[in-house]
Amino acid sequence: MQQKICYIIGAGECSRLLLPLKKEDFVIAVDGGYEYVKDGRVDLAIGDFDSLHYIPECKEKVVLQPEKDDTDTLSGIKEGLKRDYRYFYLYGGLGGRVDHSYANVQCLSYLQKHGARGWLIGKKQVITMISGGEKICFPEGADGYVSVFSYGEKAEGVTLQNLKYEIADAVLSDNFPIGVSNEFTGQAASVSVKRGRILVIYDNQWKPGALP
Repeated sequence: MQQKICYIIGAGECSRLLLPLKKEDFVIAVDGGYEYVKDGRVDLAIGDFDSLHYIPECKEKVVLQPEKDDTDTLSGIKEGLKRDYRYFYLYGGLGGRVDHSYANVQCLSYLQKHGARGWLIGKKQVITMISGGEKICFPEGADGYVSVFSYGEKAEGVTLQNLKYEIADAVLSDNFPIGVSNEFTGQAASVSVKRGRILVIYDNQWKPGALP
């Protein structure tokens, strides 16, 4: 995937960034996430800065009111969408409070609904979302676990190829977690869905470059 990427850096657990940054990429530090990147490149800092406890000095900043409907992360995403970014790497969005982590999963849904794609990158796992007609392809040599869940009442036409447990044209529901703890086999693999939306969660093993 040779596309410009919007990096959203939050204050949760943060894994290594997929560097190097390209000139056309955009880095948004969200509130306390500024601490992770303050010595590097920051194109925009945004938040109410209640967890950072100071307003950072950087190229561009947006100071939000503490009482608001959008989370700081969602506000950062909207800034990226306004700049015509369609690929978002979200760091520091997992770990800590479960409600914050789930809010960031919903941000993946917001991106998908607005014609964009997001990857929620934690220390140990990556979460992304695809919808009807889309496919994720994993390269040969992929290792570890991968889980697939319906995001909605049901997802139809779900196909898992070259994983330990394969399915073809199956239906996943939101009340039966049959898609948990599948495994890579070392072969090039894929996950696809025909109708509905699915969350795909896989081990964070990726070196600098594009995510599946």
